[in-house]
Amino acid sequence: MEESNFGQFLRGLRERRHLSLRDVEKECGVSNAYIAQLEKGDRPPPRPDILKKLARAYNVTVRELLMRAGYLDEPEVTATEEERIEAAFQYALADPDYRLGTRLRGEELDIKGKKGVVITYETLTGKKILSV
Repeated sequence: MEESNFGQFLRGLRERRHLSLRDVEKECGVSNAYIAQLEKGDRPPPRPDILKKLARAYNVTVRELLMRAGYLDEPEVTATEEERIEAAFQYALADPDYRLGTRLRGEELDIKGKKGVVITYETLTGKKILSV
């Protein structure tokens, strides 16, 4: 993964939670200046211990950040279908190049709705993020 893509992913997560850089710093104890450098792509993805802190603030799994940072090649194949759909849905939501509109709220969708969003995302972007 390109480092700037990781930064864009982090920025997308932060913006979707309506957090400032200082809010993230308060939640996880990682310097807001360092987070800004990550988001701009000026720094390589952080070590796993920092990712663990960031995961808490961004409300994502550590595994997701590890994968996005390039530490893990593939998601675990032991995930349930629902977990895979949820992970793919969160991926689509976090993609800064993909706009879902202002009315979509992930917590309001059931698993079928989330799968529909993922299928639409795959169709529009040409990315295969859910292999079902």
